[in-house]
Amino acid sequence: MPAELTFAAPRRAKPPRHLADLTPDERRAAVTELGEKPFRAKQLAQHYFGHLESDTAKMTDLPAESRERLGEALLPPLLTPVRHITCDDGMTRKTLWRAFDGVLFESVLMRYPDRVTLCVSSQAGCGMNCPFCATGQNGLTRNLSTGEIVDQVVSVARDLARGEVAGGPGRISNIVFMGMGEPLANYRRVLDSVRRITDPVPGGLGISQRGVTVSTVGLVPAIDKLIAERLQVRLAVSLHAPDDELRDELVPVNTRWKVAEVLDAAWRYAGTTGRRVSIEYALIRDINDQAWRADLLGELLAGHLVHVNLIPLNPTPGSKWTASRPEDEREFVRRLQAHGVSVTIRDTRGQEIDGACGQLAAAEQ
Repeated sequence: MPAELTFAAPRRAKPPRHLADLTPDERRAAVTELGEKPFRAKQLAQHYFGHLESDTAKMTDLPAESRERLGEALLPPLLTPVRHITCDDGMTRKTLWRAFDGVLFESVLMRYPDRVTLCVSSQAGCGMNCPFCATGQNGLTRNLSTGEIVDQVVSVARDLARGEVAGGPGRISNIVFMGMGEPLANYRRVLDSVRRITDPVPGGLGISQRGVTVSTVGLVPAIDKLIAERLQVRLAVSLHAPDDELRDELVPVNTRWKVAEVLDAAWRYAGTTGRRVSIEYALIRDINDQAWRADLLGELLAGHLVHVNLIPLNPTPGSKWTASRPEDEREFVRRLQAHGVSVTIRDTRGQEIDGACGQLAAAEQ
């Protein structure tokens, strides 16, 4: 495999062990090792997942002499918010996080009238090397731990519950793994984090699996592994081109798994789960937005359980890649619909706050 397509993250110090890294059985074993009764694990989990509380000093149902020890061992601080920046009257909030080792990554909260969506990162950086993506141009620093992924959700959910986000108190309804990183290149930790996010309290946060979307550029063996999990999460495939010649350039992993192979895996996922697959397609001016490519995409997708999300490209500073002209965007939509393909244009939130993931981290560094 070419060096630029290597998926392994560089070896670095591991994040501290956290409650969210552990299954319920592992939590009970961990508290027992600390000399505590096994039921203390459920108490900790109820506070963290149920009450969104990470400070054991505030857990008054725990023995006073045990709180600090349990906190240090199972609820160490994982993430520090470097900054929050907002737009859309505060309804969109981007957070830059710093981990224990100084690496930076981002999440984005988006409030809509009918839902609250959090976009989370699964890696610090990304190794997929897509040239139009800010994260891809920074390379891969390391995988995030399960705890670091879940703590993005818990931290933001806490702010929402406490009314610290515009729009008043609320709850997260949807999680999308579309932040920094390729989720399926960090498969085990992403899968474990999905379970923590969706398991009922106190096992997890109790968010519906049907409210979770996992994206991928098309790692076919990992898609097949996900199929075998029999989850009800939505699969989103970042396609960006319907032909191999262009996709080899835009999404370099296409040199391993071609468009046909990626779409076949997507149809297997839809057939097994009954869930409609999302095709993510960033419209890039004069690159992939031609009418003939819309027709080719429509031919590939017609008759399948699929929906296309067209994404007006969030341009990055100094990049030659930019968003399509409005008239080309409209024609692309018209041609997909003519093939009977369901399509929407994604709400372009966050452009004024470096909405494309990776831009804020790059600016900070």
